Amino acid sequence: MATLTLNNIDDQIVSALEHRAQANARSIEAEAEDILSKVVGTPLSGDDKWEVARRIAARTPKDIPQTDSVIMLRQDRER
Repeated sequence: MATLTLNNIDDQIVSALEHRAQANARSIEAEAEDILSKVVGTPLSGDDKWEVARRIAARTPKDIPQTDSVIMLRQDRER
């Protein structure tokens, strides 16, 4: 695991991080790691990418015709 050092962080940010860490019963380092992992994310595996695609597709209305992505890409290139 790597080490990350941050310098010149605003005191209010550090204080807010300390309060969040205390509220979540963890160290400041663990709280910062949790925040970073949520924002940056971790690379998805192939199966995870398909699961995300299925969830997006499930939210797409079935009764509304969808434009083929090839058509949209061609239109975008012509701009």
